[in-house]
Amino acid sequence: MLQSCYRPLEVCFGGGGGRGTDDLLWHMDLKPHAYGDYSIAVVQANSSLEDQGQVFTSPSATYVGVYDGHGGPEASRFITTHLFSYLHKYTSEHGGLSAAVIRKAFVATEEEFLRIVEQSWRVNPQIASAGSCCLVGAIAKDVLYVANLGDSRVVLGRRSEGRRSNHSVGVVAERLTRDHNVAVEEVRKEVEALHPDDSHIVMYTHGVWRIKGIIQVSRSIGDVYLKKPELSRDPHFWQIGLPIYLKKPVLSSEPSILSRKLRPQDAFLIFASDGLWEQLSDQVAVEIVMKNPRVGIAKRLVRAAIEEAAKKREMSYEEIMRIEKGRRRNYHDDITVIVLYLDQRSPTGEGATDCTSLPVDIFSLHTDEADNTPLFSSH
Repeated sequence: MLQSCYRPLEVCFGGGGGRGTDDLLWHMDLKPHAYGDYSIAVVQANSSLEDQGQVFTSPSATYVGVYDGHGGPEASRFITTHLFSYLHKYTSEHGGLSAAVIRKAFVATEEEFLRIVEQSWRVNPQIASAGSCCLVGAIAKDVLYVANLGDSRVVLGRRSEGRRSNHSVGVVAERLTRDHNVAVEEVRKEVEALHPDDSHIVMYTHGVWRIKGIIQVSRSIGDVYLKKPELSRDPHFWQIGLPIYLKKPVLSSEPSILSRKLRPQDAFLIFASDGLWEQLSDQVAVEIVMKNPRVGIAKRLVRAAIEEAAKKREMSYEEIMRIEKGRRRNYHDDITVIVLYLDQRSPTGEGATDCTSLPVDIFSLHTDEADNTPLFSSH
């Protein structure tokens, strides 16, 4: 029987919640999964923690989720409580994991959230503007699946091939996801091609490219007002913003899905919200992981990102960490990092370590809806 406990995040993770410079930083240093170890760290910058994260482990599979919310935490919280359940349901029904199963779970999550919004937005118009990027990784039977909506990113650290590499620490970064963000010219052209009759579909405002001058990501869960033209024209919705007249949806919920066989040179995976990648390049991130101890490695990446943000403002790490949530968003975004080490091939295959004692666990970062207190649940 699965049991769950809900405790303050700082109690379960270690760090954060007390006095000092790490009040908004929570982390879990190292835990086992079917193919190695993993580490998690989260730092809050927004008034409400909009990032959410999950790791599910069993003796035969590992699942990772990073959900970067915007317009409020409702969509990312919803994904946290529903997506893995749909993945489990459809994997059981279809006899195993596949790209089709993952896509079906994404569709079900999106449709269920849309139903909730349609039932409640007249009472709570803000929920119609809540959305979330959605990044999922899954490993089963030596196959890695990655599914993505938005601009969270997974980067593989691949061992380099000795003398042919110029990287001193012997690791090469391989990006496994595509950022669905109109800051990327290819994505911008893709959106423009889908809306040839709308000369303002992508606009350059406040120093960045945005769809309809509003949002940078082109794919998400939620953001119902940008997917339901009839909603965007309803005066009830104007309570939270200017009228937006749409002829058709301007955002998509279709995930990009990659699958590939794990290879001997695959060393680790970094799953992170864009708050990390705004500060660190793919190569810098994998080098940090490769040359440092495993324990606390996700926290080390978060610290490196904050140090970079501080350097841009000519501040110290300690100074930026003393800034309260809400105001902190002027310096960096919420950041969620999950590092997944790949030590072995199939847990039941030749050369695998013993995973028979590995429990079925699911760890989720989320927030209490009543007071926005960060929580960490272990099932």
